[in-house]
Amino acid sequence: MKTIFDTVSYNCSKLVTESYSTSFALATKMLDTSIRADIYNIYGFVRFADEIVDTFHDYNKKELFDKFETDLEKALEDRISLNPILNAFQHTYHKYGIPHHLVSSFMESMRMDLVKKVYLTQEEYQAYIYGSADVVGLMCLRVFVKGDDQQYLELKDSAMALGSAFQKVNFLRDLKTDYEDLNRTYFPNTNLNELDEVSKNRIVNEIKADFKLGYSGIIKLPHEAKFGVYTAYKYYSKLLQKLQKTPPLEIKNSRIRVPNYQKFGLLAKSYVDYKLQLV
Repeated sequence: MKTIFDTVSYNCSKLVTESYSTSFALATKMLDTSIRADIYNIYGFVRFADEIVDTFHDYNKKELFDKFETDLEKALEDRISLNPILNAFQHTYHKYGIPHHLVSSFMESMRMDLVKKVYLTQEEYQAYIYGSADVVGLMCLRVFVKGDDQQYLELKDSAMALGSAFQKVNFLRDLKTDYEDLNRTYFPNTNLNELDEVSKNRIVNEIKADFKLGYSGIIKLPHEAKFGVYTAYKYYSKLLQKLQKTPPLEIKNSRIRVPNYQKFGLLAKSYVDYKLQLV
């Protein structure tokens, strides 16, 4: 019996989530206990892949990523891994029938970050967004609907839109870090050296359209998932509001945040909305 090892693996994924993202961890705590661990498992996997390409600057990133990908495929095939993060993820992958092409697309986008710095066309940008964000939303959706194919297909477009919205908000918030530290530019047809209100508002409006489609799916989610996803939606919507009100120069020179007291206020408001069936 490897029950103890599996429990340790799930706890590792939870620890990764809580260590790297207080906001996502808070939203995940609002999910029903029946699916909470599986969302931690997905986050742990995608976070480790992202960390390799974003932060391990003193190491051979390609070599590390290649090994991580090999270990990932082996874990999915063998249904076990001595890497506790991959062991936890393979459990969720098989439990809910997560399509392999979603995992492959995610890894392809992460691999792009090893070499690609500028996204010049809308097609390149959308391809990256799909692999880095949309498919993560779809993996989570498989958990939210507990593998139900009909519900998955019905909510697929809205889940992708919500994943896109979250990712684009992160891009806008992290302009300074991405551009100065990683030398990356994700938004096409946008000169970050001359970012102005027109360019910023074009990005904001694009994100608002994604949020609108994403919300249409949130209200149809099973009750086990609805409150947690709605909490994340409210947090990212608040962050977008702050970014919209922030001058472009300030966005380029600092990282805009939602203070903890506002996060808890959003949580309370989300709970009231949920209990009053306003969502």
